Amino acid sequence: MENEKSKILIFGGTGYLGKYMVKASVSMGHKTYVYARPITTQSSPAKIGIREEFQAMGVTIVQGEFDEQEKLVSVLRHVDVVISTVAYPQRFFPSDFGVEEDRVTPLPPFEAFLEKKRKIRRATVEAGIPYSFVSANCFGAYFVNYLLRPHEQPQDISVYGSGEAKVVINYEEDIADDPETCNRVVIYRPQKNIVTQLELISLWEKKTGKTFNRIYVPEDEIVKLSETLPHPQNIPVSILHSLFVKGVTMGFELGEDDLEASGLYPDLEFRTIDQLLDIFLTSPPDAAAAAFE
Repeated sequence: MENEKSKILIFGGTGYLGKYMVKASVSMGHKTYVYARPITTQSSPAKIGIREEFQAMGVTIVQGEFDEQEKLVSVLRHVDVVISTVAYPQRFFPSDFGVEEDRVTPLPPFEAFLEKKRKIRRATVEAGIPYSFVSANCFGAYFVNYLLRPHEQPQDISVYGSGEAKVVINYEEDIADDPETCNRVVIYRPQKNIVTQLELISLWEKKTGKTFNRIYVPEDEIVKLSETLPHPQNIPVSILHSLFVKGVTMGFELGEDDLEASGLYPDLEFRTIDQLLDIFLTSPPDAAAAAFE
C-alpha cells in the first residue's frame, strides 16, 4: 500500500492491537480515521491520552457507538479501507486476526468465540465484499508479557501442559495487510518465529542471566477451568489450552494455495523471537489484557 494512499477507518483503534494499526497507517501516509466510543467521566486517563496522541498525529477521531447505524454508514461511505481490531466481533467489519479459525477445533468456550468470527467470514464471502483475512497467530509482545511476566520479574513461570507444543509468535508491528491479498487468507508463520514455551523460557534465561522455576499446569486442570469458570473468564483459559497445550497454530500443514506471509514477502525482515526478547530487555512493551465481554 506504499504507493497508493487511502482513507482508512479503524475500529478498535484505541485498543491494544489497534494502536499499532493506527500508527502504521499514519506512518505510511494514509488519511486515518478511528471510530471510538465517546469520552465519558469514566474514561481512563490512558484512553484519553491515546486519543490526544492520535489527534496530534493527524488522526480523525469519530466518536460513536456500534449501534449507531446511520453514523456508521455515513463514515463507511467516506473511506476506502476498513480494519477492525475489535477483540470480540459483534457485527460485520471486513478484517480478521488471530488463529486460522477454519482449521482449528478448540475447547467449547473458544470454539463459540471463533464461531462468531466464522459467521462474519462466511457472510463477507457470500456478500461479495472484498476482504483480507489475516491469521496472525500469537501476538508477540502480548504473549511474551503474559508468559514471562518480565515487568514483574518473577522467580516462577507457569508452563501450560508439557511446554513442548510448538506455537507461532509474531511481533505486532510486523502484522499488516496488502491489496495483493484481496479475497485471500494470509497466514503468518515465519520459520524463526516458531517456538515452544520451554524454548522461550530458556532463551529468556540466557538473555537475562537468570534461572526460573518452571511451574507446570496440567492439561486436565486447564480443561476443568474452562468448564467451571463463568463466561467470559472461560475463554482465555480455553485459548491457552489451544495455543500452548494443543499447539493449534502449528496443527495443520500449509498447502500450495495457502498464502504464508514470510514467503509472500521474502524481502521483509520479520522480527524473530530472539529479536523480540531483545526489545523486552531494553524497552519492554506495556502489558495488556484482552477483552471478551
